[in-house]
Amino acid sequence: MKYILYVWLCLLFMGCQNTLELIKLSGPVFGTSYNIQYYDQKSRDFTKDIDSLFKEINNSMSNYQENSKISKLNRNENYSLDNYFITVFNASKKIYRETEGVFDPTIGSLVNFWNFGSETNTKAIDSSSIDSLMRFVGFNKVTLHNNKVVKPNQGYLDFNAIAKGYGIDVIAEFLLAKDISNFLVEIGGEIRVSGNNLNKEAHWKIGIQNPDFNGESSYNKVISLQNESMATSGVYRKFKTDSLGNRYAHIINTKTGYPAKTNILSVSVIANNCMLADGYATALQAMDLEHIKQFLARKKQLKAYVIFENYMKQIEVLSFNGFPIE
Repeated sequence: MKYILYVWLCLLFMGCQNTLELIKLSGPVFGTSYNIQYYDQKSRDFTKDIDSLFKEINNSMSNYQENSKISKLNRNENYSLDNYFITVFNASKKIYRETEGVFDPTIGSLVNFWNFGSETNTKAIDSSSIDSLMRFVGFNKVTLHNNKVVKPNQGYLDFNAIAKGYGIDVIAEFLLAKDISNFLVEIGGEIRVSGNNLNKEAHWKIGIQNPDFNGESSYNKVISLQNESMATSGVYRKFKTDSLGNRYAHIINTKTGYPAKTNILSVSVIANNCMLADGYATALQAMDLEHIKQFLARKKQLKAYVIFENYMKQIEVLSFNGFPIE
């Protein structure tokens, strides 16, 4: 009897030791907010570590911080690059080449000129000013050599279209290094998940928002993700409208320097990491529907979900490359 009781107590103790607690963390970051959920049997709170990592990323690539590495680079001041910057630079170069310049971090000066970016423009918007800024657009004019960026003096880099996704990857890799295998990391709607939602004994459920121009929030689709990332780029939050009611995206056309007139309302991309999902979602959002179809026919590894308006102003959806539809 004593032996049986001893075995029972040991099993009970081991069961307690293996109990995984759901930890939830949240806070402001990158001009938006983060929400992180993870299961940890040690009940560890990583808030300080995570905030420190976010600070390092901001110090590297935030155009909103005057003394960040990228801000100093854009002012042609002395700076020293880090692995964060180099990783995002190389990924941006890859997407730039694959999209034939549709994704281009050197468009940042035009983003600011149209008052969509980190700097406020009080000058009149005219074609001559746009033409002048366009002379320095083109990521092919920028190279990385001996850990230094070589660019035109008036060139301007902006990684906002990909850095948020990369920030998610940095936190995800941190959690994995702490032997946490079931988690969800979300920043401003971009997401990376690992393992499962253990409370619900299911994959993580992720919602894709409807493009509601009135600011309301509703879901067009809810999907399941496991060990994947998803990023969404949309034009229904930041856009301009002309006198005819045409909407122009906050994403600038890298060939013209003007905001893109588009019927693509949002693009959601699933990829292995969130940096690539974020970058490709931005690139696809800047394309028309036919070019999206052609690009995704070549990039079978990217799963995508496109919400768009047809010629009757009715909302339609298309999914590509096995995007999960439930």
